[in-house]
Amino acid sequence: MFRGVSTLNLDGKGRLAIPTRYRDRLVECCAANLILTINATDPNDRCLLLYPLADWEVVEQNVMRLPDTIGAARRMKRLMVGHATDTPMDAQGRILIPAEHRQYAGLDKRVVMIGQRNKFELWDEERWNQQRDLWLEEELAADGELSAGLASLSI
Repeated sequence: MFRGVSTLNLDGKGRLAIPTRYRDRLVECCAANLILTINATDPNDRCLLLYPLADWEVVEQNVMRLPDTIGAARRMKRLMVGHATDTPMDAQGRILIPAEHRQYAGLDKRVVMIGQRNKFELWDEERWNQQRDLWLEEELAADGELSAGLASLSI
């Protein structure tokens, strides 16, 4: 299970060091075999998704079960599965983020890694800060009203 926020540096070769607190868990759960893809669920969230291999295989199977007769399902397959790339963690705990993925997410130097239980999101730091602040402003503008599904959640 992955949670928390880490701000990391992307080196000149496009490598990103996974925080040490996750490394052992990634070696145990997937032998450090990770899959990187683009976030195709929301076009406004220009981030990358990083999955342990076993978790990715479940996501991939679910996406591929979607019917090709529905345009949104075809797009999801093309984007998520089409951009899926094996990115094994090296002995120093780094992954290589391909140039096309860095370009898509606008990753340059500073990267924010967000644990999302079974995966990580990778954001450009400036874009993450802007998006996070926007989400917070939207919540304040809603006067604390939550959707029915969220209202029943006890935190």
